[in-house]
Amino acid sequence: MTEILDRLRERLAGRDAPLVIDGGMGTQLERLGAPMDARVWSARAIDSHPDLVRAAHEAFIEAGAEVIITNTFASGRHMLEPAGLGDRVADMNRRAVELARAARDRYPDRPIAIAGSICEWTSADDPDWHDAAAIRESVREQAALLADAGVDLIALEMCEHPEFSAAAVESALETGLPLWIGVSARQFQEQDFVSVFDHAERPLEPLIEALCDYPAMLVNVMHTPVPDVAPALEIVRRHWSGPLGAYPESGYFAMPNWQFVDIIEPADLVAAARDWIDGGVRLVGGCCGLGPEHIAALRDALH
Repeated sequence: MTEILDRLRERLAGRDAPLVIDGGMGTQLERLGAPMDARVWSARAIDSHPDLVRAAHEAFIEAGAEVIITNTFASGRHMLEPAGLGDRVADMNRRAVELARAARDRYPDRPIAIAGSICEWTSADDPDWHDAAAIRESVREQAALLADAGVDLIALEMCEHPEFSAAAVESALETGLPLWIGVSARQFQEQDFVSVFDHAERPLEPLIEALCDYPAMLVNVMHTPVPDVAPALEIVRRHWSGPLGAYPESGYFAMPNWQFVDIIEPADLVAAARDWIDGGVRLVGGCCGLGPEHIAALRDALH
């Protein structure tokens, strides 16, 4: 693990080409035929279609990903328990890491890192879980499970609410593993500011201010429409002097399924990524809607 993390730090510090990570895990599973769930989206595939989970990781590694992210975005207790899967939290998180490690083991000559995905999101319809203290305990449990199972780092994804995000960050840091902080943004046409993803009334900047004092390995703008990545990165740069990453989405949700509509062409993603890299970004990849073909294009262009 130390060798892998040392290499990540060197790359993020500006040595050699930018890091290329994987694409959208959930949407790749959907492409491969795994059914999605209205409450926990791709999490059920850990139980129902483990071979597809491993195959999705392998497809991204074949495409050139140097970091793969576990299929645990929706596997925290704060998501699983309201969906009736509270008794599966430990097994699902451990199994997801096992599947990622099994995929990596097929490529012993490549130093591939595994990031354990955690998201703070919780439905406001679940008052027992729509609470910072509950999120703190749930993330503490999930982060410990992921660390014990063997991830190299923790990736907090789609941070949205300053109070929830701070609780999640603090719990994740307790593992002692490096931490990525990921924020999602959207700029609505009628507004002159960048919002926290689909929360049009909530500016992104206060969230960034609340998170950028934590000792993260890097801050990612992720699950963000490609045109909105640059203005979001500009806001992050005002408050964060460390490494930056960008892995956008393309298409849109009509829950529980991703709509593969107007997906950006790989060459156009490469062109956008070059602009982000010129602005200091040291990690690029894809989120929902972006598949192995996009990661292969980034690898070929940047390495």
